[in-house]
Amino acid sequence: MLTQEPGKAARPDVFVEEEVETRAWEQSAADDARVPDQSKSLLAKVLEHDWIVALFYVGYDVVCWVLLYGIVGYIRRDEFFTTPFEFVLVDCIVLAVILQSLYIIGGYNRNIETRSLTYTAEHVLAVAAAAAISSLIIYSAAAYDASMKPSRGVLLISFVAFLPLSLVYRRFMRRRIATSTAQRTFLVIGSGQMAAQFYENYRQSPNHQQLEFVDNDTARVGATIAGEGSPIIQGGIAAKLAKLDEGYSGVILAESIDRLGRDLVERLVRTQFQRTRVYTLESFYEAHWRHVPMQMIDPFWPLQMGFQLARISPYHYLKRLCDIVAATVLLVISLPLMAIAWALIRLTSKGPAIFKQVRVGREGQPFTVYKFRTMRSAVSGEEAEDIYTRRDDPRVTRVGRWLRKLRIDELPQLWNVFKGDISLIGPRAEWIKCVERYEKRIPFYHFRHLVKPGITGWAQVNYPYGESEEDAVAKLQYDLYYIRHYSLKLDAMIVLKTVHTTLFGKGR
Repeated sequence: MLTQEPGKAARPDVFVEEEVETRAWEQSAADDARVPDQSKSLLAKVLEHDWIVALFYVGYDVVCWVLLYGIVGYIRRDEFFTTPFEFVLVDCIVLAVILQSLYIIGGYNRNIETRSLTYTAEHVLAVAAAAAISSLIIYSAAAYDASMKPSRGVLLISFVAFLPLSLVYRRFMRRRIATSTAQRTFLVIGSGQMAAQFYENYRQSPNHQQLEFVDNDTARVGATIAGEGSPIIQGGIAAKLAKLDEGYSGVILAESIDRLGRDLVERLVRTQFQRTRVYTLESFYEAHWRHVPMQMIDPFWPLQMGFQLARISPYHYLKRLCDIVAATVLLVISLPLMAIAWALIRLTSKGPAIFKQVRVGREGQPFTVYKFRTMRSAVSGEEAEDIYTRRDDPRVTRVGRWLRKLRIDELPQLWNVFKGDISLIGPRAEWIKCVERYEKRIPFYHFRHLVKPGITGWAQVNYPYGESEEDAVAKLQYDLYYIRHYSLKLDAMIVLKTVHTTLFGKGR
């Protein structure tokens, strides 16, 4: 069995511009004693509620857009509307598109680092997409109503003004959220191997709240969770649960149920419904790091509630229809580009321009994938000894390096999408020899074949280029998250992240 490199899979691709404070949870438990701050501001208390942040953002977006659109329309004397009702109707349509676009990228999630360059790029893309979709809806409606006189300038200026403003108050709010949560703690119940592994992953993550480990086992109380410098394990779980209102953000269960006892489990259930959020390790990884921890996977994992959606959801059939339409359109549009790529490959290196390889699809069915050849023909076939293409790999040709960087080498796979071998979005289709190797060494690797593979996917946009079996384990955790949360929202998020990845060259 392969073991996950501590913290590697749990680290999202986030770069924060501002300097952050020292992580308080790295201090020993002796330094964790806190006196509740009675003078805490009303705003800080309000921001402690998860839902209130989303409400603030929605309110700001609505007010900001309505004011901007109204002011710009008044200044330019927009004649788009014949009645006030039309103004309100169009405002509602545009707001619905904006709110949905920002929701998809996590713009209303208090855990998203809105001050990061990654989020900023995704926010720009989301607002641009909202502008395009809104314009399509509005001008399509205007085509059937001669009384409506659309003003492209008003809509464009409003979106241009809305973009920086919506980013500014998100950055302002994020700073306040970080301040309000800096002194709050996650209470971690457990002190065994799972808890120690969780601490290592948390230490490498962008989370900055404290961790307080607690266990009723007197043999463990007083020891450190993961060696020198890590938090000290405390006792008295019941006493800690009684003080959850005094600075705790939630409870994390890092222990097996059979060690907790019936009374404690019942108390945790009441805590979840009456006081504060109680996370299992799996739910914490999914909520904060958007992947599924391998240590939580067992043979019955796909039988849990929710997985039937991948089989019977109408979206499953809608996605196939979208694949056919998108693949057809993209094939036609990219035909000149593919012709140029084909010519460059043939002129600069020996061998065929199209590379064929047998890969594994849904339910383990093999199929032949088509890509532009980016490596020297002598070593680009299945006889190559090294199954990984590494950064600055000498086998990659000069033209191939640019084709990979611009993702042009993936374009022939649109034919695979059209045929139904793969989808536009899904886990990466791996070479059959890689799959055979991984299935022998990585537990439950075959679960990733429960859905159709894709050209881009959740793992590709969240994890760097894979060059080892440890990387395969890390990317599998993102693939399993995709399978569990298979939905239109997640696919839309992947599309936006793919555009960002293509522009900035991260992930694969």
